[in-house]
Amino acid sequence: MVPPVPQQLPDAVLIVLFGATGDLAGRMVLPALVEVHRRGLMPDAWRLIGVAADELDDDAFRDRFEAAVDRSEKGLCDDWSQVRDRARYCGGKFGPDDDAGLPRILQEIREELRSETGTEPLVLHFLAVPPAAFAPITGGLGAHGLAEGARVVFEKPYGTSLESFEELDAAVKQVLDEEQIFRIDHFLGKEGVQTIYVLRFANQLFSSEWNRASVAQVQIDVPEDLDVANRIAFYEATGAALDMLVTHLFQVASQVAMEPPADLRDPGSVIAAREAALRAFRPLDPTEDVVLGQFGGYRDIDGAAPDSTQDTFVAARLWVDTERWRGVPFLLRTGKRMAAKEQRITLVLSPPFGPLGGELKEPNTIEIDFAGDGEVALGITVKTPGPDLTYSSGRARLDLDSVPGGEGLSPYASLINDALLGDRSLFTTEKGLRAAFTAFAPLQGPERPAPLPYAPGSWGPEEAHRLAKPHRWMLGE
Repeated sequence: MVPPVPQQLPDAVLIVLFGATGDLAGRMVLPALVEVHRRGLMPDAWRLIGVAADELDDDAFRDRFEAAVDRSEKGLCDDWSQVRDRARYCGGKFGPDDDAGLPRILQEIREELRSETGTEPLVLHFLAVPPAAFAPITGGLGAHGLAEGARVVFEKPYGTSLESFEELDAAVKQVLDEEQIFRIDHFLGKEGVQTIYVLRFANQLFSSEWNRASVAQVQIDVPEDLDVANRIAFYEATGAALDMLVTHLFQVASQVAMEPPADLRDPGSVIAAREAALRAFRPLDPTEDVVLGQFGGYRDIDGAAPDSTQDTFVAARLWVDTERWRGVPFLLRTGKRMAAKEQRITLVLSPPFGPLGGELKEPNTIEIDFAGDGEVALGITVKTPGPDLTYSSGRARLDLDSVPGGEGLSPYASLINDALLGDRSLFTTEKGLRAAFTAFAPLQGPERPAPLPYAPGSWGPEEAHRLAKPHRWMLGE
């Protein structure tokens, strides 16, 4: 178990962002850093070094930094000119044999921060780079003396199979200890996903029903209406199941399935509970429990193979072999070019005992929408107004952004804040990822089903409906 970490912000922070001129940094990481600053969650003494292959000077990088933040939802902060001046840039190749001049720049800024605060700054390396660069950059951190005492954030996917995960983790562990490693799965940083803890453990109404006695099935549904034309090389190499199922959806399922942690404020307790849930995932049965799909027209996209069998849709029935969940299917679904963009967890409840249990037309549900600011909803049955004893289904909802006293953080801002504090409870771990890839491995073997066609704008292949029986997918049916 990971020992508890003091939740204290360091006096000074130096963030080194690898891949600083890339799409991920521009869309997600740079705006999130400014959001953390805007919310007062960054120490007064902080600096940013952008690292990438592009040959830029500091001002050119600051211009890119400004443009990226200005395009983001929250835009530039009030003290933007001061934030802009905190950024430096280091261009060139970085790895075990090339240092791009980073040690010199890093040492200069370290001395600035020491002079400001009288303390040693925390160094946080953020690898917003393709997975193939993880091992070389980590090797470079070790070779050039930049790893000791630092924390290192890795993007997903951290491996693409059980074997590649083990190889990558072994290479990284030659340089870093597990406590230094922060593997991001940004779904764990979403407000709606984090609210699972409090909804379940602070409300007897939900806590008492969170088990196989009351829950008929759990649905975790993330349909997307996006195309993949601008990511075709990535999708041809990856597909929906590897991109979304073994990463985001498995991690959310573990949040739902975990046993109560010994101490919710202790990161080690939370991690241990989530890891135990992941280890209880039964390996997928590709024949019985998985449906893959490919939207019509995918093969016509420039860059796709004319005979491609890559999946753009996956629906899976996952079994969690614990006493709490034995026999309850966890239905996971995601895909591109679908009818809507949603992110929803639905606990489909069993019918109640008593005189009306057999008369319900719709099951009662507990729903957590984890898109954006998030929402909690209940699907309930009530008497239809009027003289007759008839029943109707209704939905009671609570928007999380309407809860007084708080303002949500974006997933990346939430996870960056946790990394600064040293709180690893919302990051994936070595043991957890090993368990996830073990459960996923059969889908990468010879029994992988052929993707079935589905029309763009639909809810995926018809065959996926059988996984939800005797109920239905609560979205789209």
